[in-house]
Amino acid sequence: MQFPQDSVGVVTPAKYDHTQPFALVSGKELPEFSLVYETYGELNPARDNAVLVCHALSGSHHAAGYHQELDAKPGWWDNLIGPGKPIDTNRFFVVCPNNLGGCHGSSGPLSNNPATGNPWAADFPLVTVTDWVRSQRLLRQHLGIERWCVVVGPSLGGMQALQWSIEYPDEVELAVVIAAAPRLSAQNIAFNEIARRAITSDPDYHQGHYQHRNTKPRLGLMLARMLGHVTYLSDSLMHQKFGREKKQQSGQFSYDPEFMVETYLHYQADKFAGFFDANTYLLMTRALDYYDPAAAFDNDLADCMASARCRFLVVSFSSDWRFSPAQSEELVTAMLKSKREVSYACIDSDKGHDSFLLPHGEYHRMVRGFLQFHSERLWNTRIA
Repeated sequence: MQFPQDSVGVVTPAKYDHTQPFALVSGKELPEFSLVYETYGELNPARDNAVLVCHALSGSHHAAGYHQELDAKPGWWDNLIGPGKPIDTNRFFVVCPNNLGGCHGSSGPLSNNPATGNPWAADFPLVTVTDWVRSQRLLRQHLGIERWCVVVGPSLGGMQALQWSIEYPDEVELAVVIAAAPRLSAQNIAFNEIARRAITSDPDYHQGHYQHRNTKPRLGLMLARMLGHVTYLSDSLMHQKFGREKKQQSGQFSYDPEFMVETYLHYQADKFAGFFDANTYLLMTRALDYYDPAAAFDNDLADCMASARCRFLVVSFSSDWRFSPAQSEELVTAMLKSKREVSYACIDSDKGHDSFLLPHGEYHRMVRGFLQFHSERLWNTRIA
């Protein structure tokens, strides 16, 4: 396969094994854990060009490049990461791990519980954004990196970038928070609960121990994905893509999928259910619900942000109603009130929440310009 010149090409995942007990925010403890991750680019001699990419709910460590030459589909953020791209691997050493609780190789419901030798399944403890950040910190230390030049993430990944800036202010130089929020709205929590009920109500869920019965709650996971997918798109985009078109004008009346939008949702849901784990979906959505860093500061978001030291870029998208521009602007206002240095852009896009995945020119120029200007300023200061 001939890769584009701006591709990182074939990449091989690596694994970090933490062999000591790891305390979780919930009060539970993992006896050990593993994180699968990928890296792109080279760590410079000063070891100060490292970028942490944090993935969204259904993402993974595979953010860029291809796992083998015959792969038809690159990593989920391939249009943003690579030589000459906004996250330029000619300049940066990029690290992207699969979060704890994930289903792409890191310790989670699909991995074995060391105490039993069987898959954790529903017994894998609940994890939070803070747990992810703390495990990523251990990975960073394992890689011999003193601090991140950049922590960047979209959606749930943006929450991780924000938490890094709050919890470890001296270990992050730049934070890029894309299509995210400092806390979920009640509507967002409601969507997540409906999705979880769809999964747990599936007869094949078996209280989360479906692996032991050699099955999976496929229908429930499909319904959860359908609901989520609709919220990631805008009404305008759905109208453009599907309108009220039908597969065929049969003249028959039935409850079978007939409109093109119905067929699309079934296709996407069936594909998702083939590679994602239901217990991981429950875990990830609950971590979203629980995230609220201002709660520890009497719900004063400005007070919460006062400990941060890095420079911020916050990006929202005009048609994103799942993580609306108003939520990003609330965060920016709190940053300014606490005298943080922040750049903000609301990108005009009709693609909804999924805009963060797409190669939008203004969006890419904003990320590229912010990273290039501020990283050069940091490196020039170090040289001087």
